[in-house]
Amino acid sequence: MQGVQTINQHLFSASMFIYLAATFFYVVYTAFRFQSVGESAGKVGSFTVLIGVLIHTAAIILRWIESYKISPDVGHAPFSNMYESMVFFSWTIMVVYLIFERKYKIKSLGAFVSPLGFLGIAVVSLFGDFSPEITPLVPALKSVWLEIHVITCFIGYGAFAVAFGASIIYLIKKHQEDNGNEKGSLPPSKLMEEISYKTIAVGFPFLTAGIITGAIWANSAWGTYWSWDPKETWSLITWFMYAAFLHARYTQGWRGKRMAIISICGFLFVVFTYWGVNFLLAGLHSYGSE
Repeated sequence: MQGVQTINQHLFSASMFIYLAATFFYVVYTAFRFQSVGESAGKVGSFTVLIGVLIHTAAIILRWIESYKISPDVGHAPFSNMYESMVFFSWTIMVVYLIFERKYKIKSLGAFVSPLGFLGIAVVSLFGDFSPEITPLVPALKSVWLEIHVITCFIGYGAFAVAFGASIIYLIKKHQEDNGNEKGSLPPSKLMEEISYKTIAVGFPFLTAGIITGAIWANSAWGTYWSWDPKETWSLITWFMYAAFLHARYTQGWRGKRMAIISICGFLFVVFTYWGVNFLLAGLHSYGSE
């Protein structure tokens, strides 16, 4: 099985570098948006991301199948440790991005989101001591709720990552517009504000479902729905951040820079909840740092 795992790792590495290449093409598109070279680069960027996602998907499926070939007791969805969950996080970011690129026909966003897809794999492949080997699940993870909880959470996280990229573009473009640069190479700030809102509106129900399924899973594994474990606590803080964003938008009509800042802060909370808690705060979810 070592050879198959090596192939799996090579596929993840290939998708990682493809996302890096896509970043380059999207940057060229953004810099030369109104020129023929920019349009060509944008098309190549979109095609490159699509190829990366297909390879990435194949790698996830292959790893899932091979875990069962090692042993039925070892077999599990590839979301159980930091290596597996980070590559899945990267996949959800790029899939959500492709959906919104297709819907809004906006490629400049790829220059800010594709690097996140690259980094999602790079940080566990190139940095630190994260084992890519397929290993048996710890007892607490042996549940059908593993797939349900992780998938719902990470779809939400992927949507928030796209909102993060859109909010950064919004702040840059808004600054340009306020200084008289209405044209420029970046898309209009109003469009970026709309995309940020829509992606958060999509991601929030998935985060909510992830927290609920996590509570159900916790009860079956540890005998309590909520224990104020650091990851649970920070997940709730993140939920409140995005709930505040949507509440302010719906009921108070908030727009503009303060909403972009809330969106950016929300994603930083996501990163800390998912990454920082594992390494800085010990708790029941500490196995996630392995």
